[in-house]
Amino acid sequence: MHERRIPEWLRHAPAPSVRGFAILAGTEAIARGILISVFPLVMYNALRDARLVSEVYFIIGAISLVIGLLVPYLIRYVPRWWVYVFGTLMFVGGASVTLLETPVSAIAGLALTTFAVATTFVCFNAYVLDHVAKIELGRFETSRLFYSALGWTVGPALGTYLYAWWQPAPFLIATVAAVAMLVIFLVMRLGNGKLITKSRHPPANPLAYFGRFAAQPRLVTGWIFAVVRSCGWWVYVVYLPIFAVQNDLGSQLGGIALSISNAALFLTPLMLRYMQRYSVRTAVRTGFLMSGLLFLFAGMPSGMPHLAVVLLMAGSIFLILLDVSAGLPFLLAVKPSERTEMSAIYASFRDVSGILTPGAAWLVLLVAPLSGVFAAGGAGLLCTWILARKLHPRLGRARISVENAHKGLEERAQIS
Repeated sequence: MHERRIPEWLRHAPAPSVRGFAILAGTEAIARGILISVFPLVMYNALRDARLVSEVYFIIGAISLVIGLLVPYLIRYVPRWWVYVFGTLMFVGGASVTLLETPVSAIAGLALTTFAVATTFVCFNAYVLDHVAKIELGRFETSRLFYSALGWTVGPALGTYLYAWWQPAPFLIATVAAVAMLVIFLVMRLGNGKLITKSRHPPANPLAYFGRFAAQPRLVTGWIFAVVRSCGWWVYVVYLPIFAVQNDLGSQLGGIALSISNAALFLTPLMLRYMQRYSVRTAVRTGFLMSGLLFLFAGMPSGMPHLAVVLLMAGSIFLILLDVSAGLPFLLAVKPSERTEMSAIYASFRDVSGILTPGAAWLVLLVAPLSGVFAAGGAGLLCTWILARKLHPRLGRARISVENAHKGLEERAQIS
């Protein structure tokens, strides 16, 4: 009797590849990139007050931070892949509910999308640390940024154009991309990640691992780099479109500027070579110094809003250099036994910046025009440039030499 053989790919899930993770990240970039410059317009059109928009972003950011920190605790009870799937479904829900075009639906859509990012980001980073060796992190990060470049380059400008043409259009595209993201994740069959041993003790309090984080200065410093870099992007992404509308530069200018800036993602291989040649420390300090100065100049009163936009766009190029370099101090210091917990800590930079930026912007707008937010962002970036002096000059050099010996690998960039 003929015995049917079950195909190997059905009996055993293929090992997740760097390319697979990069494709998954690229699909997420489409879902987020198409909406990133649209949501500030949606919120401003719904609320008609930049300070009120800042308050809403602040509250949503605070809730998102709590959600991100609770994910490691949650996946001790709920399989990690369920949590990731639920996160992608929140993407779909957030894009769909915004179509109702009311102030409440706009806030709900922004909240669901933000919560989805926090949830999937923690799970994604944990999967990467499970399946990608440290020596391959450079190749993964470069691939991830390259595969994400199209979504982040075309998405913002296309999103604002479609929003002006037919408001539901960008949200429908984001829904399709989120569904594709879910399908790719299921095809990769990542499961629940690697387990070293099963704990005999009850799950720890979700805040219990803060002590281990705070006791490791390299982790703390790397996390601060990520927070401040993300604050720079918050200023650029959220307040530039509102600045353009207030100065009669057009509702599409913010998306166009972000798309042009994100085109620099295609230059990440060159930025990587710069980092390898001149050291991680030099790349990080250059990124914070130049972006800080350009944002600071953009915030100075000049009566020329076009010049402010150009300066902000130039500053964003150096934020991308930080995307390529500023995560190394954190990722290279993570212990394998703390992958999930420290992934949650690292992922919190997005939500912490989502609290700090609108909170600081709300205070600045009490005494200054919107351009003052750009100056405040520049000051924060320059303070971090000073902090970056503490980085070791040879950080990452040992790994670079190993990768050179293997020819197929590159040095690492950051988690964005």
